[in-house]
Amino acid sequence: MHTIALLIGLGPLFGWGLFPTIASKIGGKPNNQILGTTIGTLFLAILFAVVRQLEIPTGGAFILAMLSGIGWDFGQILAFKSYQLIGSSRTMPITTALQLVVTSLWGVFALGNWPLLNQKLIGLAALVVIIIGAVMTSWQESKDQASSKDLGKATLLLVIGVFGYWSYSAAPQAAHIDGVHAFLPQAIGMVIGAILYNLFTIKKENVFKEKVSYMQIFAGFFFGFAALTYLVSAQPDMNGLATGFVLSQTSVIVATITGIFFLNERKTTKELIVTVIGLIIILVAATVTAFL
Repeated sequence: MHTIALLIGLGPLFGWGLFPTIASKIGGKPNNQILGTTIGTLFLAILFAVVRQLEIPTGGAFILAMLSGIGWDFGQILAFKSYQLIGSSRTMPITTALQLVVTSLWGVFALGNWPLLNQKLIGLAALVVIIIGAVMTSWQESKDQASSKDLGKATLLLVIGVFGYWSYSAAPQAAHIDGVHAFLPQAIGMVIGAILYNLFTIKKENVFKEKVSYMQIFAGFFFGFAALTYLVSAQPDMNGLATGFVLSQTSVIVATITGIFFLNERKTTKELIVTVIGLIIILVAATVTAFL
């Protein structure tokens, strides 16, 4: 069981690790990417619910979970826009760090995590270290005005978008349903949000008729696979929440490295070294926060 649990826990390493690279490689606009990704995720959520014969939440719990899926759309659309500005290899460490910070602070102030003073001090220090690690991954040896401007725009988008990601995990907690049962309602909300976003932003091109939108379903399978394996991994009879969370964060390494080498988001030798150190710092600090 331990080996199986570990393999399942590493699912996000490949799912979330490869998702941004595959979505970027397939191409299209953020409109195409969000539509295909959510459809692919919904397919997997339906299949999982049928195979596991899950009882779907109803009433307010269903609505909250569905709204959290729409919140994820908000965060991911801004992340897709950030990919276009600075590439996925620079975006992923920043957005991962922001999610770790916001999720941890939510746990402290709303859920009563880190109740002891020393836990708070160590946790807050770890969050500062996470931010430092994210800054290191986006460091450039020689900056020009255009690249600095793009990095500033992308960072602002990710800071705003992180609250969408936060709702993705916070709303089910507020509804008192576990992630496994929330996954299908969330996926339904994700598709609804993607459709509404495209309906309100359609100009000349109709993304519903563009082939690339449906090619992005393939990227959605990777996101859905990562989400499913994380939810199963976090169950008490598998790896548990803390270990499952830490294992899932390893995806930032794959996302960053594949972005550099498969999307030609080149870095100098010094930039690559600083990026690797930054990634290690993020993962170590994330491990500290998970086990406080």
